[in-house]
Amino acid sequence: MTDATPIDSAWIAANPVPVHSSGTTKNSRGRVLAIGGSRMVPGAIRLTGEAALRVGAGKLQMATVSSAAVMLGLLVPEAALIALPEDEHGEIAPEVGKPLDKALAECDAAVIGPGIGDPDVAKQLLRKVLSEQRDDLVLVVDAMAIGTLPELRAEASHFGGRLILTPHFGEMALLTGRDEDDIAADPGTVAQDAAADFGAVVALKGSSTVVADPDGTLLHYGGGGTGLATGGSGDVLAGAIGGLISRGATPLVAAGWGVWLHGQSGRRVATTSGPIGFLARELSGEFPRLLPQ
Repeated sequence: MTDATPIDSAWIAANPVPVHSSGTTKNSRGRVLAIGGSRMVPGAIRLTGEAALRVGAGKLQMATVSSAAVMLGLLVPEAALIALPEDEHGEIAPEVGKPLDKALAECDAAVIGPGIGDPDVAKQLLRKVLSEQRDDLVLVVDAMAIGTLPELRAEASHFGGRLILTPHFGEMALLTGRDEDDIAADPGTVAQDAAADFGAVVALKGSSTVVADPDGTLLHYGGGGTGLATGGSGDVLAGAIGGLISRGATPLVAAGWGVWLHGQSGRRVATTSGPIGFLARELSGEFPRLLPQ
C-alpha cells in the first residue's frame, strides 16, 4: 500500500481538528444524533453516543427502541433520549414519527446503524435519514445500514461529499458485491473504488485500517492491536467520527482522526488491561487525553 499516506503524528499535526477555546458553548461544539439499538443489543448506541461526547461534541441525542430508552437515559445522563416505537422483534418500527424528524432537523452529524439487527429496519431508517433535505448534515453510516446503501443510491446521491462509511470486510462485501478474500487482498483499492462510487469517505476496518476519500486520497493506519477486535469496538469508532464532525472537522479529517484515536486508545488500554480482553466501553475514556487542548 505504497500510495497510502500513514495516519501518524505527522498527519495528525498537519490535519488538526477544530479547537474550542474560552467562550465555547455546548451549541458551538455541535450536536450529534445517534440512531440505532434494539431489544437484543440495547447498549450499542450507548457506546456510540459516549464516544461522540468524549471527542468533544456539545450535545447528544440517542434515538432507540422505547424499551431501552429510559435505561439508556439513566446510563448516559448527559444525553437526550428519543423513544422510538418497536416491532414485535424488538427492532425499531417503521413509524418513527415527528420526534426523529425534529432531531434530524437540528443535529450537525447523524450516526445510523449501531445495534440494528434487521436489514429491512436498517434500510427503512436510512431511507428516512437520507430524505432529510439539508445541505449541512453529515451522515455516518455504520454496521448493518452500510449494506443497504446499494438499494438507496438515488436517495444517497443528495449526500455526496457528506457521507462517511465505516465497514469491516463483511459489510464491504455487502456494499460492493465483492468477495471478502478479494477485499482483504487489496483493501486500499476496494476502499477507493467504493469512495468514488458512493461519494463517501470510507474507513475500511481490519487488522489495519484504510481511509479513502472520493478525490482519490488514501490514508492508512497500522492498527491499534488485536484487542480492538471485540464487540462494540466499531460502534465506538462511528461515534467518535460523528462527534468530530459536530465539532467542525471535514469528513476526511474526522475519519482519519477517529481511526487514530480509536487505535491509539486501544494501544493505551492494552498497556494497563492486557492486549486481549479489554472492553469496547473502555476506549472512549482515553479520547480526551489524546485530543489537543
